[in-house]
Amino acid sequence: MYFIKPTDPNPITPTKAVLLGLLCLIWLGTGLVGHDPWKPDEVSGFGLIYSMLQNGDWLAPAIAGEPFMDKPPLFYWTAALSAKLFSPLLQLHDGARLASGFYTALTLLFTGLAGRRLYGENRGWAAAIILIGCLGMLVSAHQMTTDLALLAGCAMMLYGFSLSQERVIRAGLWIGTGMGIGFMSKGFISPILFVLIAASLPLLFQNWRKRHYYLSVATAFLFALPWLTIWPLLLYQHSPQLFTDWAWTHNIGKWASYAKSGPGKDSLYYLENLPWLAWPAMPLAAWVVWKSRKRLAQREDLQLPLVGFAVMFISLSLAADIEEVFALPMLLPITLLATASLSMLKRGAANALDWFGIMTFALIAILMWWGWAGLLLDNQAKITHWLKDYQPGFEPELHTIPFVIAIVATVLWVVLVWRVGRSMRRATLNWASGVTLIWVLAMTLWLPWLDSGKSYRNMVTALKKALPEHYQCIAGEHLGNGQRAMLHYFGNIITQRDYKHRCDLRLIQGDRLSRPLLDETRWEKIWEGSRKGDKNERYRLYRRVEMP
Repeated sequence: MYFIKPTDPNPITPTKAVLLGLLCLIWLGTGLVGHDPWKPDEVSGFGLIYSMLQNGDWLAPAIAGEPFMDKPPLFYWTAALSAKLFSPLLQLHDGARLASGFYTALTLLFTGLAGRRLYGENRGWAAAIILIGCLGMLVSAHQMTTDLALLAGCAMMLYGFSLSQERVIRAGLWIGTGMGIGFMSKGFISPILFVLIAASLPLLFQNWRKRHYYLSVATAFLFALPWLTIWPLLLYQHSPQLFTDWAWTHNIGKWASYAKSGPGKDSLYYLENLPWLAWPAMPLAAWVVWKSRKRLAQREDLQLPLVGFAVMFISLSLAADIEEVFALPMLLPITLLATASLSMLKRGAANALDWFGIMTFALIAILMWWGWAGLLLDNQAKITHWLKDYQPGFEPELHTIPFVIAIVATVLWVVLVWRVGRSMRRATLNWASGVTLIWVLAMTLWLPWLDSGKSYRNMVTALKKALPEHYQCIAGEHLGNGQRAMLHYFGNIITQRDYKHRCDLRLIQGDRLSRPLLDETRWEKIWEGSRKGDKNERYRLYRRVEMP
């Protein structure tokens, strides 16, 4: 890179590096174990993982015995291996969730390496700290979702591109490996991002029109080729129908149908939601772009994250499916731009962000302690009534170890914000530590309350007790893939889709106001229930009436 990186007046000492690493480790490790698969994001993914462990078919993902070819299986492979490896110590879903921690750790590592490569020796830790402070990372980074593997792949690609003008082989290795991991996790979106970023950089900026860069891109394709071909070829040999289902029904054909209909109102989703998903990195990134707007043609360290963000934003906004978790890759270039701002951020702005973060997280922590104490003591405060109404039937208990961890985390946070010295990094560090404190409190004090409302365990247990001793099969009507997966995992209940001809039991999902069966003279309701506090999902179990 030709841009001269600024000298950092506050270098990272080994002691500081250890403390920053400990903060990242606490943020990363908290919440990975200790709770059931949660609705909505985890249940379907874990269903695929559980089916792999049960039927031994690692080539074609399935839910409750039926193929589900939405995505390639790399994340599911990793999670299944993790669940099997840690099964003596952890429940299967907790062991599987450790795969999320693995891919998130890779994301932090390669984001830090990219930050260090672009902005100097001491900017790697800053990039990692800014990323864990982004609000959009907090929950999604700790759940079983394939998007975390895609995120790790995108971080590798950005790091590889930062090397592409000087180190051809190393750049090609990381770009190609990142593209391959992304492809094997989410499909074609990763190669699309690679092609668009690789083409846009030299098209927009003369600094990237170099022989080393083009060689790096060609090398990246060679490294990616095994990732892009081996599993699809094996799948095609195993079942051409399943290959077509994956490649066309869930991917190319879906995009083609969406392109014909044109973008809808959901295309503005990321534009509306990125400001808070990427907070506080977004205003820092906007600031450095604005301050450097007249020198962008010379700032190669800004060109890469700018192009990366533009490509990701446009591509993901025009995709057929739009959800909050799909925005995660965009946080990477925003984080890198925010890292660049640390050398030019005005002290007044840094102090304002610092105090805003301290006051915000202090207030949230106080409310969390107050609400938890109210539930435990069963006082008459309004917040207690609201919390009890939101999770009816929840019985709070004092668990010593989580309580002690919450106390220690709160005290350490107070000491940290009190003792951290003045620097431009103070605001981002205090923000990340505040986010970590709130997450620790949520995963200790509030975990039983959250698990009570997000788990299917109790509902499936009640359903299993109501099942007749002998029956042929259970037909599932209006059941989603996540519900079918949790019935399989918690109750070993496998539902069938064809109920009219052969099944003597019917499990129907609806709401509380759903109309009864039109042919209720032939079916008898033997059970009705729902998850605690869920007013939208109601389950009814019917048994066929023997006709005289």
